Amino acid sequence: MNASDNQLVGFYRCMRLIRRFEERVVELVNRNEIVGTTHEYVGEEAVATGVCHALGVEDVITSTHRGHGHILAKGGDPRRMVAELMGRKTGYNGGRGGSMHIADLGLGIYGANGIVGAGVPIACGAAMAFKQRDSSRVAVAFFGDGAINQGVVHEAMNLACIWQLPVVFVCENNGYGITASIRDMSRIQKLSDRAAAYGMPAETVDGMDVRAVHAATTALVARARAGGGPSFIECLTYRFVGHFTAERALGLKYRTEQEVAEWRLRDPIATYPLWLRDQKLCDPARVDEEVEAQLEEAIAYARESELPAPQDALQGMYAVTYPGLPARGW
Repeated sequence: MNASDNQLVGFYRCMRLIRRFEERVVELVNRNEIVGTTHEYVGEEAVATGVCHALGVEDVITSTHRGHGHILAKGGDPRRMVAELMGRKTGYNGGRGGSMHIADLGLGIYGANGIVGAGVPIACGAAMAFKQRDSSRVAVAFFGDGAINQGVVHEAMNLACIWQLPVVFVCENNGYGITASIRDMSRIQKLSDRAAAYGMPAETVDGMDVRAVHAATTALVARARAGGGPSFIECLTYRFVGHFTAERALGLKYRTEQEVAEWRLRDPIATYPLWLRDQKLCDPARVDEEVEAQLEEAIAYARESELPAPQDALQGMYAVTYPGLPARGW
């Protein structure tokens, strides 16, 4: 198997890992082993996989409240992720950050973010540092269609173009900002058209096709790395489940069963392994087994990990000293 074939199989392994991670997380939420709710990435796996496989370890991403897929695709450790969600000391944030704040600076993961659109200027800040240091590193900002109307996103895109920063803006257009359809939130048909107002190239791709996402991202990352400045990718995708895990209990109805069923026909976890099998690249069932074993180990690791000590509850929440001031205890 050559390098290209390995990569194609790797796409499926990554997408399958993301899908099953999210499904196992829901099981843990329903058993109250994870307290609170999470925002599932089910259906959007091809976007995170295609984008992050076009990046190097030295490149950075900023994520969203729906960030598990991005973190796994960039190389995040499922064990530390599950541990974080279960509030354990071995989690990425020591069990203090939870689902929406996982980061790993060593892997170039500059954090998921519970504030809509907030990761976009952070990615631009990283890209500015890269440019000032004459580095070839690139930053990617993930955000959803719900963030496209946030002022900070537009300010960041404008500055990125003025300063020609090495950043790729990735809009995951799943059609809904919580329960509001993008059809009601924007007059333009293609969100990528907004990039033209700032003077950056943009394209809209099928976000259910991992190869299409990867090809588009590879070209734009290479452009940014060569000093070509920012660009914009709109990935048309869909979340098969609700905005978050509590939505079922709330009984919210804002999508038709027919709409969901039509998108299900394009599910990358169903269509892509069929293509792999047709190309005789691998046996997807074997990949599935390996992913299941990996997640079983991750969950066992989290369950066996220690909980934070109650006396350390305020640790990291307040600065103990400030320059020139005496130490203060809390």
